[in-house]
Amino acid sequence: MLNVSKNIANEKALVKLEGRLDTVTAPELEKELKEILDGASELVMDFEKLEYISSAGLRVLLSAQKVMGRKGGMKVTGVNETIMEIFEVTGFSDILTIE
Repeated sequence: MLNVSKNIANEKALVKLEGRLDTVTAPELEKELKEILDGASELVMDFEKLEYISSAGLRVLLSAQKVMGRKGGMKVTGVNETIMEIFEVTGFSDILTIE
């Protein structure tokens, strides 16, 4: 299960994820992000309560990064050790801006 909360103000979007981002929940996040990204010039994704991310979730992140790279930027915050390890093994730690 994945809970997604969004806050958009002045073209800056904050998306908080809680739970698991996997093959079941990735399409839901992808749909939510498509609605947000058109009007946003900056995207912050808060992973403080994200427990797990699968390859399907990584694909959604990569897609969002490509879109936001052309528009302004995207950063990921609150990454725990488990998620960071996945980012490092997959090379996403070199692709994403992680704070």
